[in-house]
Amino acid sequence: MRVVIVTESFPPDVNGVAHCALQTARHLAARGHEPLVIAPAAAGAAHSASGPGAGPTASATSWPGSWSGSGTGAGSASDSGLPYPVVRVPSLPLPGYPQVRVALPSRRVAAALTAHRADIVHLAGPFVLGVRGMAAAARLGIPAVAVYQTDLAGYARTYVGAGEGTAWRRLRAVHSAADRTLAPSTAALRDLEDHNVPRVRLWARGVDAERFRPSLRDEALRRSLAPGGELLVGYVGRLAPEKRVELLAGVCGLPGVRVVVVGDGPSEPSLRAALPGALFLGRRTGDELARIFASLDVFAHTGPYETFCQTVQEAMASGVPVIAPAAGGPLDLVRHGNTGLLVEPRDPAAVRAAVSALAGDAGLRAAYGRAGRAAVETRTWAAVGDQLLGHYADVLRERTAVAA
Repeated sequence: MRVVIVTESFPPDVNGVAHCALQTARHLAARGHEPLVIAPAAAGAAHSASGPGAGPTASATSWPGSWSGSGTGAGSASDSGLPYPVVRVPSLPLPGYPQVRVALPSRRVAAALTAHRADIVHLAGPFVLGVRGMAAAARLGIPAVAVYQTDLAGYARTYVGAGEGTAWRRLRAVHSAADRTLAPSTAALRDLEDHNVPRVRLWARGVDAERFRPSLRDEALRRSLAPGGELLVGYVGRLAPEKRVELLAGVCGLPGVRVVVVGDGPSEPSLRAALPGALFLGRRTGDELARIFASLDVFAHTGPYETFCQTVQEAMASGVPVIAPAAGGPLDLVRHGNTGLLVEPRDPAAVRAAVSALAGDAGLRAAYGRAGRAAVETRTWAAVGDQLLGHYADVLRERTAVAA
């Protein structure tokens, strides 16, 4: 099967869309299919195609080769070292958030779909580049699967204070044109259906339970982070307004607790002021990040707009109890009172109370950690990738039936 993945983000970007697109392309190639990725060019990257058979203009830009939404990475390679071609479209940084790149208008999308002789188009988090990919697929008569990954209406509330209706109109337009929309969680699926998006199915995300595992707990690392033997409460992810990391301020005031923040982003300066005593470790990747996860006593996620929340799965795979808002993706991942605690979204007192409840009960933390690990062990990217292939097969079969 020849698949073109049109994604709003791809490594070296560090976010859920980029990681899922990477894992999808990797799985397709491993199963003997022929993926091609179309993505915005990273800062300073050559705007070219790269990969096997892409010709002499391949980009030499390096990026960490195995990323997750939390910045997971191992080793490095260039686009030209991947087992599939990558077409980079010229892009500009998003004003006020330079880590996010926005693709510029380009004829490369339609040309790449045609040259690759695509059987199906996979739109990862379509909003700008994905809209062009959907339009090109429609013109060429190629079936398309759109993957919903970002709560853009929630982002509009956070950054603009309005514009939710506009965001949903744009989302509804592109997803309604797709043959099938895949939602990562039941909450996301309900959101889409409530906004009249048709043909929605559930498709969750995998986790690398080999990389993220409890046995990586590192007592030397714990002593360096908490020399007084404090309980380690960690957040891992982007530091941006929609993540609401400032909700951990009350946790910083708990006796015997040390807050550890892993990640970077535009909110870092304000968060350093808002979270007194917290340790900011910056972006960490690969096995180093996995050791940090496993060395935490509690993982606390604060963002209320998660359509899935990959870092929750990584914490669970690491055997760490989770505190997360009772909204969006975490509702599918965290079993309240079994693998962690769900709290009222945007409520700092609720976060503080949940941490307090776990801080005083080591046995409860251990039980939640064991249950979390058991819950995610079978959620491999290979299993999730095979489910995606089933969705592709359904769409192609339905197209064939309509044509007949």
